[in-house]
Amino acid sequence: MSRLSLDMTSRKKAYARAGVDVDLGNRLKRQIQSLVKQTHGPQVLSKIGGFGGLFRANFPGIREPVLVASIDGVGTKLRVAFALNKHDTVGADLVNHCVNDIAVLGARPLFFLDYIGCGKLEPRVFQQLLRGFLRACRSAGCALLGGETAQMPGMYRKGEYDLAGCIIGVVDRGHIIDGKKIRPGDVILGLESNGLHTNGYSLAREILFSKMNLKIGSRLPGSAMAIGKELLRVHKNYQPLLAKIPIGMIKGLAHITGGGLIDNLPRILPANCDAVIETKNWRAPRIFRILQQNGNIDLHEMYQVFNMGIGMTAVVSERDARRAMRMLEAKRIGQITRGSGRARLKF
Repeated sequence: MSRLSLDMTSRKKAYARAGVDVDLGNRLKRQIQSLVKQTHGPQVLSKIGGFGGLFRANFPGIREPVLVASIDGVGTKLRVAFALNKHDTVGADLVNHCVNDIAVLGARPLFFLDYIGCGKLEPRVFQQLLRGFLRACRSAGCALLGGETAQMPGMYRKGEYDLAGCIIGVVDRGHIIDGKKIRPGDVILGLESNGLHTNGYSLAREILFSKMNLKIGSRLPGSAMAIGKELLRVHKNYQPLLAKIPIGMIKGLAHITGGGLIDNLPRILPANCDAVIETKNWRAPRIFRILQQNGNIDLHEMYQVFNMGIGMTAVVSERDARRAMRMLEAKRIGQITRGSGRARLKF
């Protein structure tokens, strides 16, 4: 072996001793190629492991394609995944959250990119995260185009990591859903959530684990379900349902994430309209009632921190309400009135 080869081997081992195992990372990337390709269609031109992902911009049937982009993370829901050592659901959470964020504009997803930052690359954890990404991308008809896994010793506690995801979608400019056509008299429909989704976990964890002194494996009061399982329910992807609605029927969509109904609905309202929400039109799931009662949280704040059982809202005209409710499996939760661009709750 040459002196140069020996020096290179020595350097690689030194880097691994410092906490960054480049060879392990390369092996894991090679192992996932066939799995990731399952999400690729003919528009994906690149192979896994390149410096960038290539996607052919060919959109048959779309007159004036507009690209729609969004980026997000999972937040402190990750701490629940760490506690249970279960990591496949948070990968799906990330994809679905991002898909919903562009679906509100009428966009369908094209491709997704992930980022995993960790202190040390754990193959089992990496594989679980990847399974979550893949499962959600396949369900969304979205290509997992690439990603970045950064090993950064000293930046994270042992067994911990952070996630972020970026999604790109497309919509015909003439079909963008932007709320401009919302008028007083329109109806607000609510699509049910699947629990907390990916918001409010800092407060939920404080109430459940600090104030109530419960453990991750404890049963949720009044339920047979363990708290950890409840908190890891996967964030719903609403885009397949929304895609079934005839173009033009939906006037506005709001993804109910951080800020709840109070802060998210105003993002789509014209300046002269208010959204009046009838909170008695649906029953908030048990987890939210437990958090409100045991945390002694003001009810108004609950609707600003949590989704309270509504993960997506759609605004339609009165004449389309019944049909849209049936197609979206939604509830009628409010109406649009004259106002100043606010969301108002009626208890």
